[in-house]
Amino acid sequence: MRVVLHASHLVVYDRNVEVARHERLIAKGSRRLDLDHYLEALIRKPDAFPGAAALEQGRSAGKFTPIHDAWWVPARKPHGERDGSRALIEVLLLNHHLAREHVVAGLATALRAGALTADAVALEARKAAQAENEPVIGASVPTLLGQTPATVTALHEWRLAHLPPDTTPLPSVAPYDQLLRRHTSGSDHREGEA
Repeated sequence: MRVVLHASHLVVYDRNVEVARHERLIAKGSRRLDLDHYLEALIRKPDAFPGAAALEQGRSAGKFTPIHDAWWVPARKPHGERDGSRALIEVLLLNHHLAREHVVAGLATALRAGALTADAVALEARKAAQAENEPVIGASVPTLLGQTPATVTALHEWRLAHLPPDTTPLPSVAPYDQLLRRHTSGSDHREGEA
């Protein structure tokens, strides 16, 4: 690893590949915590999440939005403090694989539908990402809290709706019936010999 320190930022390289870029902090003793860097540790200790300094800095940096809070509050009611916080951390981990705006869109849709699980948010975030890449006629992806009520589609229904029709002929069990006839006639013959 190689770190290059510039006047306004620092860059971390693994050989010649840039792996991280951070704003340089000028004040002595100051520190900046990136919420994304602490999620794997916080998921094991979700009770520490509400008071985490990384969460507060994530709020001030705009990475933890009011929609996150709006989803988190009702999620803690049915699941409890610990599991509700764990569910939100799982949602935040989606940012490692999906664009942040798609995750926020998924949160907003799931919140309006009353779906308070990380799986529901993941599904809605993936649908938002797909809708951006492949526009669907007549469909809209709500992105802000307060729009018209939304519904959450079950994963199996959504997948089935996007599959091409199955034209494969139905299988025949006739060859297996022939095997059974051979097997039973052969076993009768052996019993008669004994």
